[in-house]
Amino acid sequence: MIDQATIQKIFDAADIYEVISDFVSLKKRGVNYVGCCPFHNEKTGSFTVSPSKGIYKCFGCGKGGNAVNFIMEHEQLSYVEALRWLAAKYNIIIEEKELSEHEKQEKSERESMLIVTNYAEEFFVQQLLHTDEGKSVGLGYFRRRGLDDRTIEKFGLGYCPEAWDGFTKAALEKGYKKEFLVKTGLTIESERGLFDRFRARVMFPIRDLAGKIIAFGGRIMTNDKKSAKYLNSPESEIYHKSRELYGIYFAKQAIVRQDRCFLVEGYTDVISMHQSGIENVVASSGTALTSDQIRLIHRFTNNITVLYDGDGAGIKASIRGIDMLLEEGMNIKVCLLPDGDDPDSFARKHNATDYQAYINEHEVDFIRFKTNLLMEEAGKDPIKRASLISSIVKSISVIPDSIVRSVYTRECSQLLQMEEKILIEAVNKLIEQAQENKYKEIQRKQRQATQDVQPAPPTTYPETQPTEIPIPDETQLPPAPLETDAEYIPPTAEQPAGQPTSTPAPTDNYLSYIPLEGNEQKLFYKKEQLLLQMIVRYGEKVMCYLEDENGEEQPLTVIECISSSLKEDELQFHYPLDRRILKEAENHLHDEGFVSERYFLTHPDPEISKQAAELASDRYQLSKYHSKGQAIITDEERLYELVPRLLIDFKLSIVEEEMKHTLQALTNPDIYNNPEKCQEIMQHYKELQEIQIPMAQKAGDRVILR
Repeated sequence: MIDQATIQKIFDAADIYEVISDFVSLKKRGVNYVGCCPFHNEKTGSFTVSPSKGIYKCFGCGKGGNAVNFIMEHEQLSYVEALRWLAAKYNIIIEEKELSEHEKQEKSERESMLIVTNYAEEFFVQQLLHTDEGKSVGLGYFRRRGLDDRTIEKFGLGYCPEAWDGFTKAALEKGYKKEFLVKTGLTIESERGLFDRFRARVMFPIRDLAGKIIAFGGRIMTNDKKSAKYLNSPESEIYHKSRELYGIYFAKQAIVRQDRCFLVEGYTDVISMHQSGIENVVASSGTALTSDQIRLIHRFTNNITVLYDGDGAGIKASIRGIDMLLEEGMNIKVCLLPDGDDPDSFARKHNATDYQAYINEHEVDFIRFKTNLLMEEAGKDPIKRASLISSIVKSISVIPDSIVRSVYTRECSQLLQMEEKILIEAVNKLIEQAQENKYKEIQRKQRQATQDVQPAPPTTYPETQPTEIPIPDETQLPPAPLETDAEYIPPTAEQPAGQPTSTPAPTDNYLSYIPLEGNEQKLFYKKEQLLLQMIVRYGEKVMCYLEDENGEEQPLTVIECISSSLKEDELQFHYPLDRRILKEAENHLHDEGFVSERYFLTHPDPEISKQAAELASDRYQLSKYHSKGQAIITDEERLYELVPRLLIDFKLSIVEEEMKHTLQALTNPDIYNNPEKCQEIMQHYKELQEIQIPMAQKAGDRVILR
């Protein structure tokens, strides 16, 4: 693990202009630099780099951050991997933190396994290119599939000889331990001895997101009907099949650049499409999609196009897993290739332009595709049509966005020739059922946790924040109150020097019936962001002086003013990330040399540093011509009047919004018929009223009191 001193060296050495100019052509404009954003396609440059602040910001797509954030985003690396990348660029020697014996053992074992897999790839490549068996069997197969030398080299394709222990024997002779050959799954140990798992197969190395070889896939070249056509490495310390996607290492940048991912089934599909010029493609390796694989894709894009073989074999089975993609909020389209073609064969017949044009012309959204497919199968059979409708409704119900659900419901009502009202009722019923199940699961876990900590059931229960409430009609009612979020504690091992580790804080008791999403246009959201901007830009600045009990003047900083003012009215920021930022600002305000903007821009949490970059950026700069001879009053010079005004505006707006959603929660039948819960919510509403009245008076009665 990288120690703090080394991390600080990397941050100090990393010049934001130097780092970004390696990837983007930048032109000087005033004190900043501008260029075309590398994260989305644009003709006019909206990508700005500020050397003085050490940040970048794209005003087109919204991405921003420091040098580490840029490398993480552009190269799709983790925080630690990005630090290592920058260390290599600036010739900084990485000083590792002392590990425990257990950590050393785990790290050593993992590294040993990666060394073995790396050697295996070299061995298989050598067998493919430099042995008679490999050339005739393995290379001959790849040639017949239309792969050229450049593609074979890029993907590290190889061949495992037919001999029972060809690879194992060579590895042992080279000094590699039997233990790690077996653990990686390359060698099988039995009563008869050691033998190769992948004998007589062409080899496809499987790489993780960082490009490390973690496993292999092998296709048999013999006519042994007892053996599987394709064989993968077993699960191991370095390889978890459900978390990996074939080709993700080569596709990640193209996926980000095009904001789209093609999903195919097999290794050769990915490889052939790469060779044809389409690089934003990954494969599930013949297995059903898992939630981990979906989240991996979701890191790079929200848009997925699934490519199916033209004969339609296995489509009905595979579409069941696509509901998981919908549940993650992804935009899914399906493209059916011509009969007799799969993504591999179609790529060999067409170049990238023609392939892309075909997809754009023939792809349809998943719900429409599924509806048409199942309707064709159901025909006029009423039982099958009922089953079809249930399946479609289930797919629509898992979509998190209510607007998208509404659009799909309307389209399906037209396709199925059914009343939209019936479909809406069915969708809402499934949503209610899912939320109720989730609610029960939360309760079960809470009971289990209570039993684990306290064997005897308590006679009284502490007041907790509300859990999710089943809602029959999402179009009229807000989501359930937010779950408690734990205070963020920066990682000690990867935290830059000068950023003291936060001490564990008790879980906050934030109570809210306002939905967490979809508030971007609400007044309270805008006011909350403005206050957060004050914290990031000017947090440590003294905005005024107040007299204490002894009549002495004490400085009041922006952070102290915002924090104390919110606590005075028992209010908090609505968004967990915003609460984390304010809490950390409070904790580190009095640290020596604390500068709020620098602290958050160089924060190890990418979410926080990106948010800070967003808040620290200025969209427009006043030119020297227009400012010449004029005394420009900056925000910093009028903090004493700006911050209090923003505070009162935020308080009024969030209380009003909270009161509205609290009343809406009372319309829920489950709450209405629960006197205790109803009383609890009414008490919450009364407390909000008590807060609102004096605030309105301070503001000059700028709201209508209810």
